[in-house]
Parts: sequence; structure tokens; C-alpha cells
Amino acid sequence: MIKKIILSLLFLIPVTGIWAQKPDAAGYARLRKDQDTLQQLSREIFAGKGDAGREAATEQFIPALVRALKTPWSFRFPFDSLRTVSIQYPQDSSFRIFTWALERETGFYRHYGAIQMNTPDGQLKLFPLFDISDYITNTDTIAGNKAWYGCLYYNIVQRHYFNQEYYTLFGWDANNPRSQKKLVEMLTFKNGTPVFGGPFFSYAEDSVPKPTRNRFILEYKKESTATLNYNKELDMIVFDHLISETNEPAKKYTYVSDMDYEGFKWKGGKWTHVNKIFHDAIPLGKGAPVPQPLDQKKKSMTNPRSAEDFQPEPGNKQPAKKKQ
Repeated sequence: MIKKIILSLLFLIPVTGIWAQKPDAAGYARLRKDQDTLQQLSREIFAGKGDAGREAATEQFIPALVRALKTPWSFRFPFDSLRTVSIQYPQDSSFRIFTWALERETGFYRHYGAIQMNTPDGQLKLFPLFDISDYITNTDTIAGNKAWYGCLYYNIVQRHYFNQEYYTLFGWDANNPRSQKKLVEMLTFKNGTPVFGGPFFSYAEDSVPKPTRNRFILEYKKESTATLNYNKELDMIVFDHLISETNEPAKKYTYVSDMDYEGFKWKGGKWTHVNKIFHDAIPLGKGAPVPQPLDQKKKSMTNPRSAEDFQPEPGNKQPAKKKQ
């Protein structure tokens, strides 16, 4: 099945981690063999014949991935051949997140994922992610890995505040035949377990304040594009201001960008809403993350970049060394 809307993912390959130990020769050989199997299965998940074929590939992929990750020090193996699986690392390399999507013939999507922790002894500590987004009506949730709002993560921004690490996750959801979504949410760890969402998106400085959100979601027209990402130069989250092209604000599938931009600035342990970022006209390419025209037929999950996404600076592609 030809996919009309696919987000190009950022594939981050670790070169250093918190601990320097790597798989031994036998472990590395086993991981390379496992990667070959996973690569074939991931292709079938992405482009297999019919729902049954893609679902069967998914059912085989999950235990195969777990078996591979049980290899000691597997965190140090990048799995960089899995081009239809997004693998994202925070700056401190304390964990990584695998996410991938299964498209059904109806045009709806289901997401799968797992968080692998970077353990000091090289043994596997894994949190599977269970997508319940099809069954919830309130998206403004705080939940664990068993009640995950499924998506493909394409970036992680780390912040430190009052002796705690906060990981801001950026994700994309192909959603359904009429609309797609981009979202940003906070990941924290409580007693060593992941918590998705939290009261970190504040509108306290708006002229008309709104309640703080646990998760920020942009839903927009399927054939359109929208920016939602961290801008290193501005040191803030930047996203498109959306309007209904048919003047029907209740219908999110009619939303498109009006080429204006909003954002969130990190202040006092929260992302605080900025209603308007650019107050003057800025020439194309001089600062504003203006999307370029995009041929939808050329969008491919095997291409790590996409014209409509304002990507982080090249220096953010690899996890940083932990300071001693």
C-alpha cells in the first residue's frame, strides 16, 4: 500500500554512552545477525501485503527485538539498519526509545515502542510501550508505559531542574485518513519507571491564561505540513499557528498553517507559551522555520530528513559524553 503521509525520522547513532563497555565479539556477531532479521521484519511491517501480513510481521518483530536486546551491552549496538524504526537518545544517553508504526488498510495507525535503559552492568532493563490512543477521549493524561499515547518520536530535548532530569519528547502520529498529529510531552522517571505527560506546558503568561496542559498536540489536515520542534538558535520550542481553511474550527482535519509561529520557552521547570515569536517580517531562510514546498510522493520513511521539519542543529545528532 502506498503511504501518502510519512514523516521522515531522525535516526541518531550513539558513539559514546555513560558506560564504555561494548558487546564482546560473539555478542556483536549475534546482534548483527539479529539486526538482519529485524531489518527484514521491519520492512514487512512497513510495506507488507495487507493487514494480516503486516500484523504477522509485527508479532514476530517484538520478540525478536527483545531477544536481541538481551545480549549483554546491547545498548551500545546502534541498530542503524532499521530504517523504518525511530531510535532516539537523550543527551545523557541514559536510555533510548524505539518506536514504529503499523498502518492498517483503513488508513488508521497503531504504534509500538519500548524504552531500553542504559544499565551499569549491561543487562537488559526494558519498558514496553502499549498504545492506547485509540481508546482514550481525554488526551491530556499523565500515564505510565502501559497507557502510552502512541506516536513516532523524532527528537528528545533534555533539561535539568532541581536535581531532576526532564526529557521533552517530540512525536508524530499519522492518525487517520483525514488528519495527522504532532505532539510534545514530558518524560520523567519516578522510582525508575517512565512517566509520560505532566503539568509542564504553561499558558500563565498569555493575555488570557489557560489551564496548564500535560501534553501539547497539533492536529492538522492530512495533506498539509506543520512544524513542531526545538529550535536551538532560539532555545525554544517552535510550532506553526494553525487555522481552519474552511472556517470550521471544530474540524481539526481542516487546519493548516497560516505561516505564523508560536512557541514554548523553558522557564522555572515548565515550557511557557509564547503567543507570537516573530513580530516582524523575516526573509525566507533568515531565522523563521518556514516549511518549503514538499512533493508528498517523495516522502519516505527511509529518508532521514524531511523538508517540513525544522530539524535540530547537526551537533545534536549524537549523545554527549557524561561528565566525570
